[in-house]
Amino acid sequence: MFVLGLTGSIGMGKTATAKMFADEGIPVQDADAAVHALYEGKATALIEAAFPGTTADGKVDRAKLGAMVIGKPDAMAKLEKIVHPLVARERDDFLTGAEKAGADIVVLDIPLLYETGSDLNCDAVVVVSAPAELQRERVLARPGMTEERFAAILAKQMPDEQKRARADFIVDTSRGFDAARDQVREILRQVRKMANQQ
Repeated sequence: MFVLGLTGSIGMGKTATAKMFADEGIPVQDADAAVHALYEGKATALIEAAFPGTTADGKVDRAKLGAMVIGKPDAMAKLEKIVHPLVARERDDFLTGAEKAGADIVVLDIPLLYETGSDLNCDAVVVVSAPAELQRERVLARPGMTEERFAAILAKQMPDEQKRARADFIVDTSRGFDAARDQVREILRQVRKMANQQ
């Protein structure tokens, strides 16, 4: 089974691209969705113990947790120590399930793929990218987004040009959905060739 990592900085169109892979019949595991699920389940008690007052009704209050960890490297490291092993277990379960189901290719959609070293678990990596001015325009159009939040998010992410330099494949989302979908199909064609040579 060929494991394709999918990543891209905020506002690059990674979520839309992940859906394109899913539309082609490829099992996709969304690391962010896994974290959301953990914040409403397995991770809740652990996070409350580490950061008292950040949960309510059996769920993590992301705003309260954010206020405690964003811009605080020690607190963020403490949170990651709780969440990363749980996310890794979810990923392993996903891969086992996909393999049992006979999938030939799977996609791991991980925003901080390179930053967390998760690219080491992948056979190849797709980076979703767009010009910086388009990225900025998309992100600042999101509800509740501010220049400060955008800057804080970017500070946590590896610069786009570094991701592009390390990528096996790049999906450029600046030319619209149809062009991106064509790029996804071409990547799958190449990956199937690579998988056959493994």
